[in-house]
Amino acid sequence: MVASVAVLSDIHGMLHALDAVLAEPVVRRADLIVVTGDHTWGPQPAGVLDRLAGLGAGAVLVRGNADRELLQMAQGLDIGLGDDPLSVWGAEQLTGAHQRMLESMATSVTLDVDGFGPVLFSHATPRNDEEVVLVDSRVERWAEVFAGVPDDVRTVVAGHTHMPFLRLVDGRLVVNPGSVGLPYGRAGAHWAVLDRGLVSFGRTPLDPDDLIERTAADSRLPHVREWLEEHIRHPAGDLAALEVFGSWDGRPA
Repeated sequence: MVASVAVLSDIHGMLHALDAVLAEPVVRRADLIVVTGDHTWGPQPAGVLDRLAGLGAGAVLVRGNADRELLQMAQGLDIGLGDDPLSVWGAEQLTGAHQRMLESMATSVTLDVDGFGPVLFSHATPRNDEEVVLVDSRVERWAEVFAGVPDDVRTVVAGHTHMPFLRLVDGRLVVNPGSVGLPYGRAGAHWAVLDRGLVSFGRTPLDPDDLIERTAADSRLPHVREWLEEHIRHPAGDLAALEVFGSWDGRPA
């Protein structure tokens, strides 16, 4: 049984944001770090994977849809993302060791956490790495995506939508830690901690000027500064993101 778990998600190749979160005292004190996918698709994918690998047994890594897609592209599969320059470039950054690392990652992990019992960690939903559920998704939608989850799992942790929330759904607790690298709604790197039955949310403030300058200096992504200005300086708002994602969660038009 694990007493406390720090949950990070959706780093998206933002190494300096990841390092800032890993330096947080609460994160450092956690017995285990679980990272729920989308480590890649960003300006420093190899650096992020190397940093996560360096955590060793102190971290459990779950593979997200972006990680799966870049892995498939690196292996020569045409998955329809050839017109996305970041995906093409990101796949080229994956060494053989990175590919083996991604191949070995589970798509979901269940851990016994003190005060919670069995906790299921996945990227999007327990059954699909790119399926969308939101804080305001209807109960019937939640029932669909949880249909295969064992009854004794009363807590599910997942990211994917880049917005932190805590919700109770038919007696089951749902935790989304938000995004470390590409948050929607509020700037900073977002994360969560499960500690002896309590859920707490954290946000590491990051100066956008400093983050853009440091990342641009360290990344070989073509036109990286323009990408950073769009995604870091002007992130999507939570209401705009909910409107876009809402059409993907199966709700009536």
